[in-house]
Amino acid sequence: MTAGIGVEGNGFARRRELGGFLRAHRERLGPAELGLPAGARRRTPGLRREEVAALSGVGVAWYSWLEQGRVETSRQVLDAVSRTLRLDATAHAHVLTLAGFAAPEPTAPLDANTRALMASWGETPAVALDPALFMTAWNEAYAALWPDPARIAAPDRNLLLLLLTDPPHQRLLPDWEPVAMDLHRHFRTRADRNPHDDRVLRLTARLREARPDLAAWWSCREVGDFTSRTVELSPAPGAPGLRSTMTLLYPAAGADPILVQRLG
Repeated sequence: MTAGIGVEGNGFARRRELGGFLRAHRERLGPAELGLPAGARRRTPGLRREEVAALSGVGVAWYSWLEQGRVETSRQVLDAVSRTLRLDATAHAHVLTLAGFAAPEPTAPLDANTRALMASWGETPAVALDPALFMTAWNEAYAALWPDPARIAAPDRNLLLLLLTDPPHQRLLPDWEPVAMDLHRHFRTRADRNPHDDRVLRLTARLREARPDLAAWWSCREVGDFTSRTVELSPAPGAPGLRSTMTLLYPAAGADPILVQRLG
């Protein structure tokens, strides 16, 4: 294991994100879940650092430094800590990426062929989203069903922000909260990997400012990719609901994913 104390820059920022991620999962895991006595004098929620260290086979001081973002460590240690914290496959992969053991997802703008493909989908709404969930392209079916992104100012053209703050989006999708939460986990996964990205920082600040009532969301460290789900849309007041299955497709490695909606 190699110490990396006091090193600034993107590496330090990622280690800090890694430490915060591990700490959040440690604090939400009850001792009983690992067969440990609860004890009468636990002053902090979840497991103690020394318990995680002992169960993972590392020193208490080293694990404390890991949570503080002060050290780099081996994949074996991170695998052991992930097992102790009962991290699922997505969270484990996120830990490895933050520690530099998995390359961050490459990104590339949508190419002309993919844009043409989206346009050819006729009545199937589709919108392309960059890693920060800003809309980069959409087809006519999407603009006809949802508020037309072309009529929304470019800095506001973010699907997560719109679902959380825009009444027309919330009227179309009355049960918007589960979709927004899934999108937020998807965003967090990528935001932690790019802690200095200006777009990520600005969006994070806007979300906190626009919805302070969702403070529990902003402090949540859960991650995950957006998963397919079926929702009920309300295209017009008093009109019958419209059933839609939302799926995130990846047209090519590194390309912006496309949120596709199958109607009916």
